[in-house]
Amino acid sequence: MNLLDNFQKMVLLLINRILIPILPFFIAANFCALSYEGAITKQLPVFLGVMVIVIISQFVWLSFLYVLAGAISKKNPWQVLKYYGPAYLTAVGTMSSAATLAVALKCAKKSPVLKDDVIDFAVPLFSNIHLCGSILTEVFFVMTVSLMLYGSLPSLTVMILLGIFAIGAPGVPGGTVIASLGIVISVLGFDEAGTALLLTIFALQDSFGTACNITGDGALTLIMTKASSHRSTK
Repeated sequence: MNLLDNFQKMVLLLINRILIPILPFFIAANFCALSYEGAITKQLPVFLGVMVIVIISQFVWLSFLYVLAGAISKKNPWQVLKYYGPAYLTAVGTMSSAATLAVALKCAKKSPVLKDDVIDFAVPLFSNIHLCGSILTEVFFVMTVSLMLYGSLPSLTVMILLGIFAIGAPGVPGGTVIASLGIVISVLGFDEAGTALLLTIFALQDSFGTACNITGDGALTLIMTKASSHRSTK
């Protein structure tokens, strides 16, 4: 656990001090380069289609999580999900799980089926380790960039590694993809063009991934509430 904490602090420092300040300029410059080369007219429609698929996949995953949480807890998951609207919209606007944490806590505490002590522990924990939306976004875009630029899809093992590395990623804009750059560059062999394209496209869709992360935390908190109640009865 200490190893993951230290890794997260290193990534957070790198992102806050270096990457976040220059990321808007990097994205703008990359779009200018793609437009000048004429590549954006060919690639953008493809990525827009992938974005739609990613968003649909995120809602499918959220539905699965809440149905599973309801089945395990024997509670109506709608009694949690219906309060998460403000947290979802805040996450879309901030693109940051950390910035949305206070709103997510307020939304969770409005639910009559969640325990306050479990919320205070689970919601901050899951905001850092449960990045399902960001992982879905990254995996789809890594597959797309790899196929478009290099003519092949990554192996299942590499996709699993991307998910594992996301556990140590901070809940800030771009944290998931930054934490995985080592795999993307050294294992998948992305060059400067592929890495730049991945970062640019990921940033455009990261807000919906963050919203999926935060909203999914409610389902996991419902499961933990059931586990807490089960232990207290023993």
